[in-house]
Amino acid sequence: MTFIKNVTFDCADALGLARFWAAALGSDVDEDSTSQKAYVEAPGWGGPNMWFNQVPEGKTAKNRIHFDLRAPADLESEVERLVGLGASVVARFEGLISMQDPEGNEFCVEPGNEAAPPR
Repeated sequence: MTFIKNVTFDCADALGLARFWAAALGSDVDEDSTSQKAYVEAPGWGGPNMWFNQVPEGKTAKNRIHFDLRAPADLESEVERLVGLGASVVARFEGLISMQDPEGNEFCVEPGNEAAPPR
């Protein structure tokens, strides 16, 4: 049986994007990380780690896969926090907000457990 060890992002600035995701998810960037390669260990138990790899080409299309994040409590407060870290809001739907990280990778945020049942 196999398992997911890392989720890998191709990006322009590995360290910058790693810092965003570490802050967003409550983790830390590995101390050996650079702007060419960076690593973020999954917070908590069971999640895959995140690897960031600098590539010369930019993002050209919508991601075929993305994260769905669950807000720890209030959805709007979490979206404000993520915007403060460098994310941007793409679209708002009932019970779901579509966002982009600082390099344009899409992800969604949904209400926390107290606010709504899982989709």
